[in-house]
Amino acid sequence: MIKSLLIEFMSDSSTTNIWKYKPWWCQPWTILLTGTIIISGSWLLFQKVWLTATISFLILTWWFYFLIFIPYLFKEQSLNQNQ
Repeated sequence: MIKSLLIEFMSDSSTTNIWKYKPWWCQPWTILLTGTIIISGSWLLFQKVWLTATISFLILTWWFYFLIFIPYLFKEQSLNQNQ
């Protein structure tokens, strides 16, 4: 479900697509890459399960917020303004 929502938001070419307004460093691929590097780096540097799990939770929360929730709100607001 989340994957289909993300694909829908990324492929939408109308003005409801928030990614058209974001710079290159704030695109979904950079957000995912940065989070993956941080999670991997925390494990490689510290090798502490509790630390990596905490960092992973924070990154997953960040991903949900910026990749799912904010684009959804943007699209809803855009659709409501067009009505």
